Amino acid sequence: MSNLENLYLFDNMITGSVPVEIGKLQSLSTIYLYDNQMSGIIPIEITNCTSLTAIDFFGNHFSGSVPEAVGKLKNLVLLQLRQNYLSGPIPHSLGYCKKMQQLALADNKLSGVLQATFRFLSELSTITLYNNSFEGPLPESLSFLRNLKIINFSHNKFNGTIFPLTGSNSLTALDLTNNSFLGSIPSRLAVSRNLHRLRLANNHLTGNIPPELGQLTELTFLDLSFNHFTGEVPSQLSTCQKLQHLLLNNNQFTGRMPSWLGSLQELGELHLSSNNFLGQVPAELGNCSRLLKLSLHTNNLSGKIPQEIGELTSLNILNLQRNNLSGSIPPTIQQCKKLYELRLSENFFTGPIPSELGRLTELQVILDLSRNLLSGEIPSSLGNLLKLERLNLSFNRLKGEVPSSLGKLTSLDMLNLSNNHLQGELPSTFSGFPLSSFSGNDKLCGPPLSSCMDSTGHEKNRLSSTAVICIIVAIVFTSTVTCLLMIYIMLRIWCNWRKALISNSSEGAGIEQKREEKRIYGDEKKRKGEYWRVMNSMALIPPQTHERISSSCIFHVKMDTKTMENNLV
Repeated sequence: MSNLENLYLFDNMITGSVPVEIGKLQSLSTIYLYDNQMSGIIPIEITNCTSLTAIDFFGNHFSGSVPEAVGKLKNLVLLQLRQNYLSGPIPHSLGYCKKMQQLALADNKLSGVLQATFRFLSELSTITLYNNSFEGPLPESLSFLRNLKIINFSHNKFNGTIFPLTGSNSLTALDLTNNSFLGSIPSRLAVSRNLHRLRLANNHLTGNIPPELGQLTELTFLDLSFNHFTGEVPSQLSTCQKLQHLLLNNNQFTGRMPSWLGSLQELGELHLSSNNFLGQVPAELGNCSRLLKLSLHTNNLSGKIPQEIGELTSLNILNLQRNNLSGSIPPTIQQCKKLYELRLSENFFTGPIPSELGRLTELQVILDLSRNLLSGEIPSSLGNLLKLERLNLSFNRLKGEVPSSLGKLTSLDMLNLSNNHLQGELPSTFSGFPLSSFSGNDKLCGPPLSSCMDSTGHEKNRLSSTAVICIIVAIVFTSTVTCLLMIYIMLRIWCNWRKALISNSSEGAGIEQKREEKRIYGDEKKRKGEYWRVMNSMALIPPQTHERISSSCIFHVKMDTKTMENNLV
């Protein structure tokens, strides 16, 4: 075994650790143990195998640190330790493996800074350190590594400028995503004419996009998202005709949405959202027939969606939400039959929901038309979207009943029809959704809302209450008028009675007085000869009889008055 040169044990179910006796294999040139379940530390004795040219321990469970004496392996060309649990810094001595061409330490728990000794790795073509915890600025000496083709330092904590990584004319891929790099993009990056993949997303980069990047005619992937870039997108990028992915989202770009984007025939993903772009959605985008994802949300775009959107027959995702778009939703969108996500919310779209949307039977992730000015009824054709998981039509001006066909959407996890003018009974399959899904539609009923019979009963009760109130008001009014009329009549009767009473009393008193005078004094003609006769007659009447006569006279008057009063009443 001492003469063993190649040890291939990859893609098995080997467990345990590498025995320290490995160091006795002085002739060992290649050791491939990848895709096993080995664990423990990498024994330092392996550095005694000075003939080693390739070590591949990818996809195991090794822990501990990279052996400090790894620099003794002067002939090492490949060091593949990716996807393990290694920790600690990269050994200083690694820079002395001057024949190293491929260094893969990604997907570990390594930390610390890159050593200045890296400048000695002049043969290095590929270095992947992603998904670790490296930090600090990059050594300036990295700019001397002229043979670098692939650099992937993504998902670490590096900071400072990216300038040291732009020294190679041979770069084909540079990925620095999700770090803390500062400054601008060096224009000298354009000398790497074979660069086809440039990813600088999720950093703190600033400034404009250098126009020189237009010289990268082999570029297929450009991702500058989630930075602080400003200015307009340079028209020179239109020469990058091989671009398949253009991601400039979440920056501070301004100006009009470039119409030259329509000339990028190979474009499959265009992501310009969360910027300050103005103007209309370019109709020229209809020429990008291979476009799979179009995301322009959260800008200041205005005008209508161009009819040419229907020419994007390969489109899977269309996101235009949070803009100032207006007009109607073009029915030509039905030609995008491969759409599985459609977001048009938070704009100013008007008119009805096109019934043609019901032909987008591949819609699955979401159909979001919320917070617009859409009117009319919900088209029953939406019931054909059987794969749909989320439907949001809230905050519009929709009216009418919810189509029973929507009850067939059994894949729905989220439904929001709130704040419209909908009415009638909900499909029974909607009973499992929360009340908030239907709030702001006062005339909707059925589970989970109140039953439609209760709603009808309440309506009848409201009508009955109104009728009762009207009746009460009528009764009170009639009673008041009647009472006032009766009081008036009684006052009239009382006044007439008083007048009659006073009149009769006066006449009765006059007659009585005349009678009394006649009885006492007699007529003027008789008074002279009959005076003594009268007096004698009065003297003969007893006192009681005189009193009765007087009482009878008074009673007679009273009876006459009472008779008159009865007649008046």
